[in-house]
Amino acid sequence: MAGLFGTDGVRARINTGPMTAESIVRLALASGRWFIDSNPDRKGRPMVVIGKDTRVSGYMVEAALVAGFTSIGMDCRLLGPMPTAGVSYLTQSLRADIGVMISASHNPFHDNGIKLFGPDGAKLADAVESGISDLAAGSIALSQPTELGRASRMLDSVGRYVEFAKSTLDAQIRFDGIKVVVDCANGAAYRTAPDVLNDLGAEVIALATEPDGFNINEGCGAVHPQVMAAAVVAHGADMGIALDGDADRLIIADETGAILNGDQLLACLAGAMLDEGTLAGGGVVGTVMTNGGIEDYLSGKGLALHRAAVGDRYVTEKMRAGGMNLGGESSGHILMTSLCPTGDGLIAALQMLNILSRATRPASEVFTKFTPKSQRLENLRDMDKAVLDLPDVTAVLADIEADMGNNGRILVRPSGTEPLVRVMVEADTDRLLQQKMDEIILLLQTGAEKIK
Repeated sequence: MAGLFGTDGVRARINTGPMTAESIVRLALASGRWFIDSNPDRKGRPMVVIGKDTRVSGYMVEAALVAGFTSIGMDCRLLGPMPTAGVSYLTQSLRADIGVMISASHNPFHDNGIKLFGPDGAKLADAVESGISDLAAGSIALSQPTELGRASRMLDSVGRYVEFAKSTLDAQIRFDGIKVVVDCANGAAYRTAPDVLNDLGAEVIALATEPDGFNINEGCGAVHPQVMAAAVVAHGADMGIALDGDADRLIIADETGAILNGDQLLACLAGAMLDEGTLAGGGVVGTVMTNGGIEDYLSGKGLALHRAAVGDRYVTEKMRAGGMNLGGESSGHILMTSLCPTGDGLIAALQMLNILSRATRPASEVFTKFTPKSQRLENLRDMDKAVLDLPDVTAVLADIEADMGNNGRILVRPSGTEPLVRVMVEADTDRLLQQKMDEIILLLQTGAEKIK
């Protein structure tokens, strides 16, 4: 992995590491120079579009990016609070050289991050990130005074994204008679999500739509879907939608308040798209974290599940390689590349609402497509990731997985966005799951003690 970048862009606690103003300016210089040099035949001035979520630090990060991009000779269009997918869409629509989303996604307010998009609206490949990191480590040529960039705010960015989101449905589709709870996480979709749903005729109960710079993801949104689920039951709603801070993740609740993660959504969308004849590539892409229960469901429909590394851009890469147009993660990133080049929680929610609107049964019967295998995820915080490189640890982990045979699987990996080690165990029985999880945690804790 490139030095500056993690699983999903650059992310850290604000005013530390890559999230200091100085580091952000340098990232803008390097990424701007890389894209300018990569497109020498461009017509017109080079341009970057910049959106952000609602964190108070977004002002500082935005200003640092503008300083870097304008000094390299790029014009900046500032979108203001905008879902990640909106930045992706407007990067394409405005024929920009690069798009930037300022967000730490589901992280708390004191973190922030930078996600970069190419001219096609897609996240950058590892090779591009590596090239930008190399540039950032060296000397970067600045523009001449006469070629400095300019910055301007785009006043209709929210409206343009709202219209784009609605355009992903056929023009005659409406959701009259459907009551839906939408939790906007006090984040980037606090205006766009309720506006789109209201425009389409749904009865909307909107939660977490009053961002103050500090309350993003705090006890709300896709990280805390139980709040949305409780509201569904309290209001007698037909379904609930929970988005995260930059609105690229979706968690749903049915009318009973049962919470459905990205794996169930992926199965539901796969079945609907297969019936409509819009599913490409004979399968869908999940990740190494995707619950094994979905494989039987897909197999019964003649579809394959392909697994990618964790991270929606890796899902996208495998989709492209296999000619598929549907993929997703358990965390709620749903990728429908025939509609949008990156994950969009709101657009995925509209597709789920469309499925429900055509059904004669409640969401609890329509959305649940398979019985998941027992799966548990533990996040081991403040653990040195070097423990995963110890020969004794890797050998025992291999023995544990081999002992499970066809009755389960394990996944142990460092987080790409937070300082922790993630442990996932999936098994046919709860007893086997608990046994193997205990073995792994003890193994990692013992190994971590040795390297302190």
